[in-house]
Amino acid sequence: MKIYTKTGDVGTTGLFGGQRVPKDDVRIECLGDLDEANSTLGLLRVKLGPEHAWQAHLHRIQKDLMDMMSHLARPSTVQKINSNPMPTDGAQLCETWIDELESRMTSPSDYFLLPGGNEISALCHVVRTQVRRGERRLVSLMAQDAVHPAIPAYVNRLSDLFFTLARAEMDQAGVVEEKWKLFIYKRFGSSPAPQPEAPAAE
Repeated sequence: MKIYTKTGDVGTTGLFGGQRVPKDDVRIECLGDLDEANSTLGLLRVKLGPEHAWQAHLHRIQKDLMDMMSHLARPSTVQKINSNPMPTDGAQLCETWIDELESRMTSPSDYFLLPGGNEISALCHVVRTQVRRGERRLVSLMAQDAVHPAIPAYVNRLSDLFFTLARAEMDQAGVVEEKWKLFIYKRFGSSPAPQPEAPAAE
């Protein structure tokens, strides 16, 4: 079977179920953004090396992203015949790993940070922002079609995870964080609920 089909030469692509939509359809934009995040995550794994302690979890997340994209590629009106599992425990996986990472760090997460530090930390921030973009497109898709609730919960938690991974890498490497501003609830002593200025955690 050839990799090229020529069916997309006029600017449309096919969904599971046979429907064809424009390549800038919100569903395709969402899939593309998550695919981009997954590709950068693959680069991060290469940079880490095969023996790194993060590899098992990151490999799981890459597969979960592929599974979620396969579900998002099928409109809710199409019969759900999908052999790919739904990672219903993804958000919990992220929360557990975040808690473990934070418990080992020498300083709390109190500040918005300038992305960077070293190459691994910077790549974590790139994945974080790409996931955030995918989440925004996912919200647009959810306004048009039903989406399994495990998917937006997982995607939302992934950006929190990669912010934490960026900090954990810097902490482990002994790199000083470049701080921007204290979190809003730390500045004003209020509940940490709304974070309108937060690029990192929501």
